[in-house]
Amino acid sequence: MTTTTVPAARVGRGGAAREVSEADERVTRRRLGPGKRIRYGFWIGPILLLAIWIIGSATGFISPQVLTAPWDVIKEFKDQWSNHDLLGNIGTSLRRSAIGLAFGIVGGVVLALISGLSRFGEALIDGPIQVKRSIPTLALIPLFVAWFGIGETMKITTIALISMIPIYINTHNGLRAIDGKYAELAETLDVGRGAFVRHVVLPGALPGFLLGLRFAVTSALLGLVVVEQYNSESGIGHMMTLAQEYGETSVIVVGLVIYGVFGFILDSAVRLLERKVLTWRRTLES
Repeated sequence: MTTTTVPAARVGRGGAAREVSEADERVTRRRLGPGKRIRYGFWIGPILLLAIWIIGSATGFISPQVLTAPWDVIKEFKDQWSNHDLLGNIGTSLRRSAIGLAFGIVGGVVLALISGLSRFGEALIDGPIQVKRSIPTLALIPLFVAWFGIGETMKITTIALISMIPIYINTHNGLRAIDGKYAELAETLDVGRGAFVRHVVLPGALPGFLLGLRFAVTSALLGLVVVEQYNSESGIGHMMTLAQEYGETSVIVVGLVIYGVFGFILDSAVRLLERKVLTWRRTLES
């Protein structure tokens, strides 16, 4: 019969106290949780997907008219790098996405703090944000074009707005999801509101913010793909638009691969940051 470890600091029996070791707790979490962490497990899925692409192209199961073979993509990448301004296009796309994402993060965090820490702020901000959620940001591009033209302002504004929403939603939810027992304990200890917010509420909302950051990174790339097709003179989207006009499928796949690599690297960076920053959390994942 398997015994379940009691999640308490000490268990008393017959007048004697017995401390439950952290090792026993880790064994219990591992048995009931998803299992032991697989080293480099995050790379297994992408590598498997790449292997299917290679095998499918080599055996003819994946037609070149449907999806360019990986070796042809590599050849096209080298050609774009040597004979075209691929590096400049990558730099332009990174700059646009970074600026837009930065504005989106700052805006989402500020609005979430105002709305999450104040009932008046919530009444003022949360309603319009929820209305905005029901309106796809990409559907607002024609309006942004009318307001800002088709230059960089429109592109960065679209990326900022599309990445701000997940930051706001998840950070606001993290602020409001703090367990009420912490507030009761703080009141018992006569802790001020400022200290409570600084030492309890903000750290408690950090997991929500980081989750929102993962969604925001993906959303920023989604916005980048679309806005770079609007009268852009450089950028990966501009390169793909020209390739579409000339029927160069391999160039389009090069652009898609670059977008995918961007997203994978940025998401991996956020996940690594999450593990480093949230070491204090006791979850099944840890």
